Amino acid sequence: MPPTLISKFADLFIQSENKKVALVCDMRGAAFFEDLFEALQEMDQRKVDYEILFLLADDNVLIRRFKETRRRHPLGKIGLPEAIQKEREALSELRGKAHKEIDTSYLKPWELKAKIVEHYEPEQRDKNMQIRIISFGFKYGLPPDADLVFDVRFLPNPHYVEHLEPLTGDDDQVKDYLWRWPETKEYYKKLQEMLEFSIPLYVKEGKVSLVITVGCTGGKHRSVVIADELGRALGSRFNLVVEHRDIYKN
Repeated sequence: MPPTLISKFADLFIQSENKKVALVCDMRGAAFFEDLFEALQEMDQRKVDYEILFLLADDNVLIRRFKETRRRHPLGKIGLPEAIQKEREALSELRGKAHKEIDTSYLKPWELKAKIVEHYEPEQRDKNMQIRIISFGFKYGLPPDADLVFDVRFLPNPHYVEHLEPLTGDDDQVKDYLWRWPETKEYYKKLQEMLEFSIPLYVKEGKVSLVITVGCTGGKHRSVVIADELGRALGSRFNLVVEHRDIYKN
């Protein structure tokens, strides 16, 4: 964003319901820093709360990035090493005013994202990844977008209990029947522990979505109960939804 627009954007932001916003500025044009410092001074006078996050990188890394992206340096026609050095000198005062800086030289994009989230929204760290928990029936095929598949066909099957067969995993009678068995409780405990261990590692790796599927024969009883229980157990910590793909199929 051009620095001259920061104050106007602040006016719009203050009137909105948003609590936080990030603006990105870089070196474009000779008047850039004069405009930027004027904008920051105005923010101070208006008592607008802000922080400056300064991103930096080694010279060799910057040179490689410019060559890989085939972009020209904002400072124009001088040699790239000279332009980078001139930019460092121009940025030195702004860097001195920064509240935090991050060296991006050897960070992958997801690692940079994780550092920013850790600093500004640590309580949201595990909620940046969208998780879908899907119950399904193996006889109708695997969900095509499944990342993890858990087979619960070994659990006692309500399908063979006459008064339970027409019901679904949403019914309390089916839930009570399944949780009556020690193997259901033991399996679920291990499954929950494994997901609580592995999901943060997927987040750390930079994965933006994760599809967890739980399957039984028809997708009507056992998989529904287990998927719902996982949703209740993990929903307070992670950003997730629970879907029952085959619950009403014959």
